[in-house]
Amino acid sequence: MNMNEVTIVRIYLSEGETQLKNLMKRLRDWEKLRGLSVFRGISGYGESGVIHGADIVDLSMHLPIVVEFFDDDEKINNILEHLSDQIKPGHMLKWSASTNA
Repeated sequence: MNMNEVTIVRIYLSEGETQLKNLMKRLRDWEKLRGLSVFRGISGYGESGVIHGADIVDLSMHLPIVVEFFDDDEKINNILEHLSDQIKPGHMLKWSASTNA
């Protein structure tokens, strides 16, 4: 089986932040990323330490959102350079992986 080396990126956002749509549009239209997935958490906490959850009585928009995508290393490094001033420090991870060709 042939394997291709890729770089995976995971970005942590909060549901209340308005940057998700802009980020998705940029990655699709400007960066020509082949695809991404957005995951909505059911609970979590961040820098404040306040735990946010998906309770019926709590209709806040502060649940965690995770944006994940992958592509070849050079393309990902260019994308991360463009995004570095838009994503809070410590909220973006990247690692290497292999995918079947």
